[in-house]
Amino acid sequence: MLTVFGSVAIDTIRTPSRVIKNALGGAATYAAVSSSFFQKPGLIAVVGQDFPKKYQNMLGRFVNTKGVVHANGQTFRYDGSYDQTLSSRKTNKTELNVLKDFKPIVPEEYRRSEFVYLANNDPAQNTKIIKEFDRVRFSMCDTIDFWISTKRNDVIKMMGVVDSVVINDEEARLLTKTHNLIKAAKRIMGWGTKFVIIKKGEHGSLLFYDDMVFPSPAFSLENIVDPTGAGDSFAGGMIGYLASKNSTKISSIREATTYGNVMGSFAVERYGIDGLVRLNRSRIQDRFRRYKKMMHF
Repeated sequence: MLTVFGSVAIDTIRTPSRVIKNALGGAATYAAVSSSFFQKPGLIAVVGQDFPKKYQNMLGRFVNTKGVVHANGQTFRYDGSYDQTLSSRKTNKTELNVLKDFKPIVPEEYRRSEFVYLANNDPAQNTKIIKEFDRVRFSMCDTIDFWISTKRNDVIKMMGVVDSVVINDEEARLLTKTHNLIKAAKRIMGWGTKFVIIKKGEHGSLLFYDDMVFPSPAFSLENIVDPTGAGDSFAGGMIGYLASKNSTKISSIREATTYGNVMGSFAVERYGIDGLVRLNRSRIQDRFRRYKKMMHF
């Protein structure tokens, strides 16, 4: 079984071509929906009284929502703007709302999960909740600049209690205070994790373990409209694939990163979560076959 823990949000996303208001978002949303194409996950999150019924129904199509708490107050809200290249995003506003005082409880049926993904969330909370699972075989976490800037020591502690860290290149440099990504990955592994995956956006990802580096390029796309959630979709696809194979072998982990890149590519082709919710497994497999062909020489 797979469990995803993190934020469900209502987003305002501003791109050069379009502004999307009150969109379903959140790191856990993208990760859980992405992973569902491989194994249906349990979701642990909190939403407010303003959370639309249509979004509740949408989540229910893809994930087990027994761990989603409906609290008094407003749902976590995020407002961000992309530049003309869609490669740089500025945070305009972050309103934690009900997420600020959320005390997550792991439903009994989730406790036997062997695969757990801690999406971008309060690192101290992530470190605490991972201990509530009885038999974790593979755990993974992500973080962003907000937590690195405000709770760096807690971020480092969190990375010591999981098997794998997924982080983008800018945040890896910010966290480790080094520009070189190989040095950054080694520093993160020095804090206790076995695997580090550094996401590089349109340039794919780098998987670090032991003294090895496994690079995998992004799937080549002509039309990218909204990069929001691409990294979370990557992580969800990766751990969802591992859970479906019930494997933690390095060959499976390497293949899982390629599925992560494939899922990230679908996320950026449409606005918000639309790139994922319109998917089916045959389209994923077709793109994976094209991806393998692209990489072969």
